[in-house]
Amino acid sequence: MKVLYIQVLIAVVLGMTVGALWPETGASLKPLGDAFIKLIKMAVAPVIFCTVAAGIARMGDMKAFGRLGAKTLLYFEVVSTFALLVGLIVGRVVQPGAGFNVDPATLDASIAAGYAEKAAHGESLVDYLLHLIPDTFVGAFAGGNLLQVLVIAILTGFACNRMGGFGDKVAESLEEISKLFFGIIGVIVKLAPIGAFGAMAFTIGRYGLDALVNLLSLIATFYATSVIFVLVVLGAIAALAGFSILKFIRYIREELLIVLGTSSSESVLPQMMLKLQRLGAGKGTVGLVIPTGYSFNLDGTNIYMTLATLFLAQATNTPLTLTQELTLLGVAMLTSKGASGVTGAGFITLAATLAVIPDLPIAALALLVGVDRFMSECRALTNLVGNGVATLVIARWEGDLDREKLRRELDKGPGAEPAPVLANAEED
Repeated sequence: MKVLYIQVLIAVVLGMTVGALWPETGASLKPLGDAFIKLIKMAVAPVIFCTVAAGIARMGDMKAFGRLGAKTLLYFEVVSTFALLVGLIVGRVVQPGAGFNVDPATLDASIAAGYAEKAAHGESLVDYLLHLIPDTFVGAFAGGNLLQVLVIAILTGFACNRMGGFGDKVAESLEEISKLFFGIIGVIVKLAPIGAFGAMAFTIGRYGLDALVNLLSLIATFYATSVIFVLVVLGAIAALAGFSILKFIRYIREELLIVLGTSSSESVLPQMMLKLQRLGAGKGTVGLVIPTGYSFNLDGTNIYMTLATLFLAQATNTPLTLTQELTLLGVAMLTSKGASGVTGAGFITLAATLAVIPDLPIAALALLVGVDRFMSECRALTNLVGNGVATLVIARWEGDLDREKLRRELDKGPGAEPAPVLANAEED
């Protein structure tokens, strides 16, 4: 893994270089990054299904599972709301959009129209809940909808738990099958440098460094806010749970680099599940918290939504009342739950949130289109760390965390760890 870490780092630097020196060539390399993410997503659904179903099947007390789910949603709501507040406060204090004096009439509304249209066709709460139920058992796997897969896995786990010896045999089979898919992931991950190279070359080649310079104040504010949130807020939560946030970040540095290159936290979901189990968190807790967190615990996306909205208001000289800001916060608490770890989802969610502020023209989104890819990387990184911390905290909360193993693994670091497939086989 240490070699992979270096390879991904080199690939990111080479991708940025190619994109800067040969923009057209860099932009044409987008399929490399897309192909890597699609390969990972191909195996993610089976991994989640097998892990969650087998974990629930092995639980002796179903009340414990219900308690775990309730604590997970409570944690997500509290921390996610805090992230929204942080973005709102920083936007008011720093005011990254002040001085832009942009006339909305001069902006090309068609640039943001596509995102606004997607946001306008968003689902109601009832539709969203119904969408959690797949049309067919295999439909969730075919569509790659992680929450639908999670629903099927929970039902399967419950059924196995109630079927005695036969259920135990099914759970054992699912555990063996999961090793196969983790093996597939182990092969695909070797291609991470190629995916990171292509994705980074496309980002720089397509949008250029000029876009970074023009909106440097917003980008710097967002990245700084996210770093502070991770080190201070998540750091404090981690400290209360008995571990160091810096050691944890070091432990998942390979995954962070892959996310940096691909701008997608989904690209490392299976690896994160393995590492969190290796850190001492129970398989059932990991299987429930991580997939759910990818839709309900997106700290980076939440910070971005409130901060970017205030930036657009300041840049277009659109005054916002305290009531409007509080309304923005309330709506963002709901719309942020529909975002995922895929690139661009945060931007569409932002468009949906802007709808609650009629005074702020939707055309203002055009200001962010050129730099959203750079912001997406930071969103994904923050989301990944947030979900990792959440898993360990909730595992300890539930008494499902081997604290001595956690301390030992974090002190040892990722350099000495075995390959993912072997680690999974040994741990299981």
